[in-house]
Amino acid sequence: MKSITRKKKTTGLKKRESLTGYLFVSPWIIGALMFLIIPLGQSFYYSLCNVKVSPKGRRYDFVDFKNYTDLFRLDVGFIENMLRYLLNTLISVPVIVVFALIIAMLLNNRMKGKGFFRTIYFLPVIVVSGPVMIQLADQGATSIPAMNVSGITRVLSTYLPRFMVEPIANLFNNMILILWYSGVQILIFLAVLQKIDNSLYEAAKIDGGSAWECFWKITLPIIKPMILLTTIYTVIYVSGNEQNVIINSIYNDMFAVNRGYGFASAKAWLYSVVVVAIVAFFTVVLRNRDTYQAEIKRFEKMEAKKEKERRKLLKRQTRRSGKWVVGVFRK
Repeated sequence: MKSITRKKKTTGLKKRESLTGYLFVSPWIIGALMFLIIPLGQSFYYSLCNVKVSPKGRRYDFVDFKNYTDLFRLDVGFIENMLRYLLNTLISVPVIVVFALIIAMLLNNRMKGKGFFRTIYFLPVIVVSGPVMIQLADQGATSIPAMNVSGITRVLSTYLPRFMVEPIANLFNNMILILWYSGVQILIFLAVLQKIDNSLYEAAKIDGGSAWECFWKITLPIIKPMILLTTIYTVIYVSGNEQNVIINSIYNDMFAVNRGYGFASAKAWLYSVVVVAIVAFFTVVLRNRDTYQAEIKRFEKMEAKKEKERRKLLKRQTRRSGKWVVGVFRK
């Protein structure tokens, strides 16, 4: 009876704890339903319809996948803009992440005014957004005035293919804009670098390890998950900013007379698929392939295998000794 009452008490406690957990998670679930899942389903339904807006309301004429086929037939610049976006993202995202890592490592050293420099690097994330970013880009404030982009383009065209010249030239032209994008990444890297135990670096220096070896064998394996996180964040941030050509074209198609909500929704869904594919590509490239961890896992498997074989051998020996004892007693 006591065990039954204990079980009832533990099950009741677990139920109360689970209900408390669901209660705390419920605001997020409601917000995800209202602002994420329902709008996603609605936009996908729009992409399968010809949406007509009139003073009486909206009319939805189901046209199946016609809006998706019209993207490739009618919108000639869509594929060209998508290819340009792919090249720009694959080139600019590593530059932003590497720059953020370098600045975070510099700020991690002992220096005066560390908080001031953190604020300086993070300030553009707060101030330079939305209409401010558009105005600065129109005035040419996102490029370095003394940089000769045409000369860089001529030099790059002699060594690189034509499809790679324009994204790299845009990278140099919008260098200040790219540096503005790295504020959040710098703070993430800085937080991770400050959590690394200094005794690891001290032990490496005692063994004769250089700063370069410490970076590749201590710092990089520890911060590798954060590199993936900052890369995904940068891809999403670059893909949704105000300077993106595809985002602007989706917005313009939404209010165009001959296209409308359905055509714009289809373009947005195709663009989302491409963004997810880029995130998946970086995830596969930057996934944790730490050789040290692999060696530990391999060693643990070998030890488990040896332990298993030892137990089998011990069982055989006990069986043999047991049979021998029984035989002696029978004699």
